[in-house]
Amino acid sequence: MALTLLSLSFLALLLIGVPISFSIGLSAIATIFYEGLPIAVIFQRMTAGMSVFSFLTIPFFIFAGELMLYGGIADRIIQCARGVVGHIRGGLGMTNVLACTLFGGVSGSPVADISAMGAVMIPMMKRENYDTDYAVNVTTHSSLVGVLMPTSHNIIIYALVAGGGVSITTLILAGLLPALILTLANLTVAYLVAVHRGYPAGTFLGWTVALRSVLRALPGLMVVIIIIAGITSGVFTATESAAIAVFYALILTTLVYRSLSWADFLKAAVKSVKTTGVILMLISISSAFGYLISLYSVADTVGDALMAVSSNPIVIFLLINLALLLFGTFLDMAAHILICTPIFLPICEHFGMGPVQFGMMLLINCSLGLNAPPIGAAQIIGCTIGGIRMGEIMRTIWPFYLALLFTLMLVTFVPGFSLWIPGWFA
Repeated sequence: MALTLLSLSFLALLLIGVPISFSIGLSAIATIFYEGLPIAVIFQRMTAGMSVFSFLTIPFFIFAGELMLYGGIADRIIQCARGVVGHIRGGLGMTNVLACTLFGGVSGSPVADISAMGAVMIPMMKRENYDTDYAVNVTTHSSLVGVLMPTSHNIIIYALVAGGGVSITTLILAGLLPALILTLANLTVAYLVAVHRGYPAGTFLGWTVALRSVLRALPGLMVVIIIIAGITSGVFTATESAAIAVFYALILTTLVYRSLSWADFLKAAVKSVKTTGVILMLISISSAFGYLISLYSVADTVGDALMAVSSNPIVIFLLINLALLLFGTFLDMAAHILICTPIFLPICEHFGMGPVQFGMMLLINCSLGLNAPPIGAAQIIGCTIGGIRMGEIMRTIWPFYLALLFTLMLVTFVPGFSLWIPGWFA
């Protein structure tokens, strides 16, 4: 009965429009009262959930991404991408894919990626007579690669929720190959759709111009290399790498590019504080929710239900992917990770999937949820920038969904795509 109360109250609060953090917290409080436990249990779990040193990585990575966003890195990345792939058929679409991917590596946030790149690329593509639905779909799907990049704070959240069985460094390395596969899949789809619709090729300005644009963008892209090189060489930890990313972003935007004004710095700081506050509050409240999930053995219950359907690992993994995709349609990414990890990770481990591989599978499902109605934060932002209804986007979105699903299936059923790079470094 308590588990039923926990589940139904959470879903009911979501359906009437209560914010996700309050829905989680209120449902946990209602269950605690029903069980007759002291309310202090909630606050103890919330405090314990936030009292983790590694959580310092989250505000640092968020702040570094905001500094890059307000520091004018986006324009240089766009020029770099256009110089490299802009001359191919559907050149602006290809440019959009590469630019969103590169900026996703810098910011680590799909939402920030769409806000920065979409504001430039979607109007630019519309002026060049590209269809609005194509411009929006290319932008929203390419930005999702940021979830798997080294600067992604969602990787940090998953690493800490998954417990001591997986390190942040291993997860950062594990995301590199899936991110590359997803980028190549997005480039392929963008090109094929461009050919089908008859979009023109861009003008190639020469290798000198292309090289110059790459060199101008390279200092901004170096943050990814610095993080990977630093943590794999043992020079600094993953947590320290986030602080170094902030320091590097400040030096780059104020002294090298000189594009970050004092007003922009304050905007980046304020936005970072707001985002960090929301995420940490969600983490603390979800810790209490997760305590109840563990108390009522939800993972065992769900596992038994799945076993009643099939004992074949392939079928089980497909069902889990389906469940994760369903959760992603109405949960924020952080909440998705915090709620689903303690439920589905033990089941996947029982069937032979390790926490690193599961983490990559979960993050890709989270990114799918960002582009799925009714919540679809990434899709809403893209449609707002493009001035188009979500219903029009959904009619032509399927090739881009296929690119994501293709990557998801590879990561789910071929462990090497997640484990090869961490294993090589180990």
